[in-house]
Amino acid sequence: MLKTVLRTTGLAVAASLAAGLVIVPAAGAQDMRPGDEGMANIRRLGLDFPREAAPRSSAESRGPYKRLIIRGATLIDGTGAPPAGPADIVIEGNRIAEVRLVGNPGAPIDDRLRPVPGDHEIDAHGSYVLPGFVDAHAHIGNALWGLTGEMPPMDYIFKLWMGHGITSSREVSCGLGADYTIRHARKSAANEITAPRLYPYCAFPTSMKTADDARKWVRGLKKRGADGIKFFGGKPVVLEAAFDEAKAQGLRTAFHHAQLSVTRVNVLTSARWGLNSMEHWYGLPEALFEDRQVQDYPDDYNYQNEQDRFGEAGRLWRQAAQPGSEKWNAVMDELLALDFTIDPTFTIYEANRDVMRARRADWHDDYTYPSMWRFFQPNRILHGSYHFNWTTRHEIDWKYNYRRWMEFVNDYKNRGGRVTAGSDSGFIFKLFGFGYIRELELLQEAGFHPLEVIKSATLNGAELIGRDRDLGSVEPGKIADLVIVDENPIANFKVLYGTGHMYLNPETNTVERIGGVRYTVKDGIVYDAVKLRDDVRKMVRDSRAAEAEAAGQNTD
Repeated sequence: MLKTVLRTTGLAVAASLAAGLVIVPAAGAQDMRPGDEGMANIRRLGLDFPREAAPRSSAESRGPYKRLIIRGATLIDGTGAPPAGPADIVIEGNRIAEVRLVGNPGAPIDDRLRPVPGDHEIDAHGSYVLPGFVDAHAHIGNALWGLTGEMPPMDYIFKLWMGHGITSSREVSCGLGADYTIRHARKSAANEITAPRLYPYCAFPTSMKTADDARKWVRGLKKRGADGIKFFGGKPVVLEAAFDEAKAQGLRTAFHHAQLSVTRVNVLTSARWGLNSMEHWYGLPEALFEDRQVQDYPDDYNYQNEQDRFGEAGRLWRQAAQPGSEKWNAVMDELLALDFTIDPTFTIYEANRDVMRARRADWHDDYTYPSMWRFFQPNRILHGSYHFNWTTRHEIDWKYNYRRWMEFVNDYKNRGGRVTAGSDSGFIFKLFGFGYIRELELLQEAGFHPLEVIKSATLNGAELIGRDRDLGSVEPGKIADLVIVDENPIANFKVLYGTGHMYLNPETNTVERIGGVRYTVKDGIVYDAVKLRDDVRKMVRDSRAAEAEAAGQNTD
């Protein structure tokens, strides 16, 4: 099916999208509204938009309540403070009214210490409560996803996120167009659909020609209701004007410093212009170069060959300054002084250091949508599907790359820098929700204490999107976005996976699956995370059955 679909599409358009470029139709581009580039790509390829999210159902969510009490939980508040409990958390409407410690572990709770009853209560004795997670790098759609069949419906993506405790997502690119993305963001804000809060950052066209055009585009995007801009590259004079206008308009910024323009604009350049966050690793090793200005590309390198692009990227960090060197410290100190955020998305490149592990992850069998599974397979057109002949050498290079990359990120955090948790799921074998939890594990691998990981995933993410007064920690006065899980995530982040954690019960000597988020609370509304994940599995089964039936009909 993959080859059949690709033969019917505009491959030049697909190849440009795979390179991370924002393209527009040749005709009528001057009349396009800012943020419509993703929509135009879908139409130019002749694809259908994914099914929009259905109205929120009472079968999967209840509330908000006049007075909701979560009883007896161990609290991990997101500030970096250690777990404490048992605690009762009182929620009135959509706000946390009170957090009260009501006893000591192993001792009976004196009911006289507890808040008065509410109109709904959740028994969380033995469970853990955390702030709702913020996915700082997320996508709800991309034209390339439609080249392998039906795009995943919005409910599939949203319920995977909510089923893993993600209550806020920074949607970086508006790959389905500004209208589509902002419409769902507004429906989510009104709790009309089951979805995290969405913060659309629409992609800035790399082909923008003049500074005046850039300023006009930014002002137009602001009028449409976007929260920010995602950059990939372009002319320095154009980009600088766009950043200046973004600050004037109150729009936040993210930057994937693509290799096609990183020699002119690296992380330091854009940070000095006011960039809020760098995405992935791009542009940071280049800012750390001491004995070169250009990455050591081999003679036969071609950026449009993604195995070249990502294979050589795995050798990039060893070309940068050594840890602790004068250059290393100078770059880090300047980024710290600029209050800069690093959003590493370790998870999205993890397949590069062990492809087999990524391909055989537990969740693929039940949770990966058929068209997404085909999208992940090696192909020279589709972005991120570049493991054409991925060798042991490639994987070893990337393992070394991770060590140096993680060392910088951990050092940055230790010196007071802000690091967030983002997943970039939907590419390279990474699935929505599951990829995010894996990011938490990888932050721990980088050297973060689990409590520092949770802070990156919650309060730091809220600071990045400018919502830390309302979100990111479990404190009175803040909006009630919470995660409730029966097992201890500080001891083992694997208990947050929708598939749970494989555990040998010492009493029964049988293997069990423990964990998985039990409830996700967003805006005071209690969502049954188990039910949400059940819905996703059904969507996958139904899609596979429909494809099998269609294939049978086609052969009659």
